[in-house]
Amino acid sequence: MGTSRVGRAVIAGARGLYLSVVSLAGGIIFFVNAVLAIAFIPLGIGVLTTPVVLTGLRKHANLRRVQAGEWSDVHIPIPYRPFPPNMRRGLMGQVDRCHLMLKDPATWRDLQWLLVDMTAGFIVAILAPSLLLYMLYGWVLALGVWEPIYNAGGGEWYAFIHVTSQTTANYAAALGTGLFVVGLFLNPVLIRTHFRMARGLIAPTTSMRERELALRVDHLTETRHDAVDTSAAELRRIERDLHDGAQARLVAMGMDLGTIEALVESNPAKAKELLAKARQNSGEALTELRDLVRGIHPPVLAERGLGDAVKALALRLPVTTEVDVELRGRAEAPVESAAYFAVSETLTNAIKHAGAERIWVDLHHTDGMLRIAVTDNGKGGAAVGTGSGLSGIERRLGTFDGVLAVSSPVGGPTMVTMEIPCELS
Repeated sequence: MGTSRVGRAVIAGARGLYLSVVSLAGGIIFFVNAVLAIAFIPLGIGVLTTPVVLTGLRKHANLRRVQAGEWSDVHIPIPYRPFPPNMRRGLMGQVDRCHLMLKDPATWRDLQWLLVDMTAGFIVAILAPSLLLYMLYGWVLALGVWEPIYNAGGGEWYAFIHVTSQTTANYAAALGTGLFVVGLFLNPVLIRTHFRMARGLIAPTTSMRERELALRVDHLTETRHDAVDTSAAELRRIERDLHDGAQARLVAMGMDLGTIEALVESNPAKAKELLAKARQNSGEALTELRDLVRGIHPPVLAERGLGDAVKALALRLPVTTEVDVELRGRAEAPVESAAYFAVSETLTNAIKHAGAERIWVDLHHTDGMLRIAVTDNGKGGAAVGTGSGLSGIERRLGTFDGVLAVSSPVGGPTMVTMEIPCELS
């Protein structure tokens, strides 16, 4: 019986003690508060308290999901329906949130789980520390404590053994030792059983998975349409910029060269003047073409990656911008491009609309997710809405299953957080 088995059993016992306390106390607290909050909805108070209580319950359940995966390798997916990104704020937004949470079947499954968790879940969890610790009391009785107890009150019960003599006290010690040995083998199983019971109640059901899959298909269809529309708009912009900019200058330069050819002998001074103008037009056309190419895909992005591209972008801004990058590799080119232009659009909004004097950009990659935060000290009040620049960023990120979150109280500061699932290479 190796030390590793004893160590695992002791760790499982400690976790069982923690889970038993959290299951009983947390189950009672969250269940009672949730029932009261829902019951007060007709009075109006529950509309404000129910989302708060249910959000706390979801955090409680999500913590158990994390522990299930880390402690017993039991994977419990999160079944909650996402809130719409353009949800209203204030009182009406709270009403909408309450309505959506109560319509979500996962909410009611969480309440059912609380009932099971504070009863059967508590019993299964408390067995793990009990199997190890109960042995101590058996040995305490065998070491002579049984006698004063017997003299004072007629004996002590240890499980099913009535301890009235040294012999029965020895039986109690032997039984405790046997329970300890059982605990060495059974404790990890008990903890895993506790989490499997939870998985049976708070994991997505088949119907929930089907609904989630349908929503996923709808989301992919919508983002595909958005991607096509964005690509078409980008092509139209490139055509317009070429037509109005570089193409017009090249046409003018061609006309000037024709005039120069006619005047080069008859009026050299005029020809020299037109030649200088043609040279100027060629330089401006080259600059516009470079800007156009940079707008399609900046060379620094292709050569040095997202971090350096954002730093280069920050150097061209008229306000102080600090960029903190922690990327141990590079994402796929389409993801880098989407992230770069999302950051670029966000910075443009901060300068044009928020009147920011200082901007902070943070890029890092953790848990398979590229996370970008752009914070400014502007006037705030930004929101994701139809026709806004933030809506365009959200559509761009949605093509890659990315999400956008905005925190922008009136008066500032504004923080725009973007997350894109990806792996670095």
